[in-house]
Amino acid sequence: MHRLKLEGVLIFLFATLLFGDTRAEDHSSELRKGVLVTGASSGIGKQIALTLAENGFFVFAGARKAEDIAQLSELENVQGIRLDVTIQADIDSAVEAIRSQGNGLFGLVNNAGVFVFDPLIEISEQDMRFVLDVNVLGPYRVTKAFAPLLIESQGRISTIGSISGVTSGRLMGPYGMSKHAIESFTDSLAAEMAKFDVAVSVIEPGNFRSRIMKNMRQRVDGQSNAGPNSLFGEEISRFASFTQTDRSKHLAPTPVADAVLSFMESEQPKRRYLVAPNAGEAKFAVQGALRRVVELNHDQPFSQSRESLITLLDELLDEMPSGDVPSASP
Repeated sequence: MHRLKLEGVLIFLFATLLFGDTRAEDHSSELRKGVLVTGASSGIGKQIALTLAENGFFVFAGARKAEDIAQLSELENVQGIRLDVTIQADIDSAVEAIRSQGNGLFGLVNNAGVFVFDPLIEISEQDMRFVLDVNVLGPYRVTKAFAPLLIESQGRISTIGSISGVTSGRLMGPYGMSKHAIESFTDSLAAEMAKFDVAVSVIEPGNFRSRIMKNMRQRVDGQSNAGPNSLFGEEISRFASFTQTDRSKHLAPTPVADAVLSFMESEQPKRRYLVAPNAGEAKFAVQGALRRVVELNHDQPFSQSRESLITLLDELLDEMPSGDVPSASP
């Protein structure tokens, strides 16, 4: 009997040397919280996947191309998964693939997005549908499909919005519409998911390094968005030079990924995370939001006085956790 036990121990030790302690690996895998990141093949999405994976999460990295899926799967704590947010069959397959892992899903990051600039009175319906299909219906489809797993884990849902979701301007209508929709999507979803203890947030980045402009240029090459007879030819030319496809001089999107990590880890996650690369863009976003408040209040039967508005602002600031309200600048 003792000899049989000794032989069993020796066999176990030999197998462990060859293959590693699979029991320990399985156990550690169970302890890592799973997070799905859509549009994870490059730019902001890939940085989010890397940051989460480096900080103890197991990342399901959604991508459309086989080569991107393979490259993502080579990363530690990352599994590439086929996911086009405009194709329901892809989403359903991703749900089954993640469910079959047996560890559930703690977090969802709706990152996949596209950019198109055009005048609202000239953009084709095809292009408008394209932007809304990816940027609005995409998060809706994915969130709806994964909601049961996220409710089960009392997990977290974050969607990558934009400062263009707070304020917008000329030629930004199609993209701005889609990102304004994400603001409403976030608020309604947060109110609905609160009963299940699922936290919801929107990350609002400014201009960081990404492939979004290059992807846009690849899509529109060979076709003129608004046509040679556009009423906005001068504006389109200026805007095209501003939205350079080469964004290598922009800051790396590390702060955006850090905001997602903070949301996933914090005991008191915020609803909104404004992530600007500089003070100018941060002021632009906040000023745009305040301008809407002023316009909403202006010259209507129940307008609030300046003093009342300041009182309301103070009350709202008091509702924020102390760490979220900076002290006045000198």
